[in-house]
Amino acid sequence: MKKTHLCLAVCAALLAACATAWEPNTPTVLNPPAGEVPAFPLQAEGVQIYACRAKADGSGYQWAFVAPEATLKQDGRVVGTHGAGPSWKSNSDRSSVKGAVRQRLDSGSENIPWLLLAATPADEPGMFAGVTSVQRVATKGGIEPAEKCDASIAGKEARVPYTADYYFWKRKP
Repeated sequence: MKKTHLCLAVCAALLAACATAWEPNTPTVLNPPAGEVPAFPLQAEGVQIYACRAKADGSGYQWAFVAPEATLKQDGRVVGTHGAGPSWKSNSDRSSVKGAVRQRLDSGSENIPWLLLAATPADEPGMFAGVTSVQRVATKGGIEPAEKCDASIAGKEARVPYTADYYFWKRKP
């Protein structure tokens, strides 16, 4: 009888840990607002696109961020895309959500920053319906090109590989 109780207690603890295991361990500055709960995580693999453009003040050229372009996976299976806006779109139900940066956190000189974004889902049911915040963490790569940007390559685009984990949050029911 004691073994059964112990087994049940261990199983319950493991289930509880699995239920919240995907929540990111991020600095407080990247926490969503109170009243939001984790909905689901997605892993992104793709590129950050930059273009060599003249600076607004005419003092030269610089690499300017254009947009992300990535595939979104859940449990190793492709479930959507990430693109300009920024936006995320489901392949199966065509639901989508757009984001606006709330907070940014440096993640090292070789990686694009971690972000907390306010989210606005489109008015359709599906995977992204009701999403209120998005966190981008565990970034690898994606920083602007090291190649010099000047008049000789003005207009050239560069596609820089990156990966990241995106955590989607919804209001507590």
